[in-house]
Amino acid sequence: MTTPLSLQHCTPLKDIPPWSEAQVLVRLAQSPELLAWQWADNALERRFEFKNYHETLAFVNALAWICHREDHHPTLTVTYNRCVVRFDTHTVGGVSVNDFICAAKANALLV
Repeated sequence: MTTPLSLQHCTPLKDIPPWSEAQVLVRLAQSPELLAWQWADNALERRFEFKNYHETLAFVNALAWICHREDHHPTLTVTYNRCVVRFDTHTVGGVSVNDFICAAKANALLV
């Protein structure tokens, strides 16, 4: 049995190629933990919507804490009632398993 992505931890990645678009799309389709994430400009991206600014910032702060702990930081675009989250792995120049792990952890914040 495979450990769910949301329970895994990021590891330093070096000298490995990024995942191809085909690999990313297959993994997105196969994992219910990655619901609503999509491939966008060589990154994983999802738009989260909230009732108000307070809820948006609560989500952003919780995600920031998780990402700091994992040492894998997203690009965030924050507005009044939404946050767009983008994950890619700079050290590999594209998407890696670490992006999927953090995307699953972000989704888990909404459960």
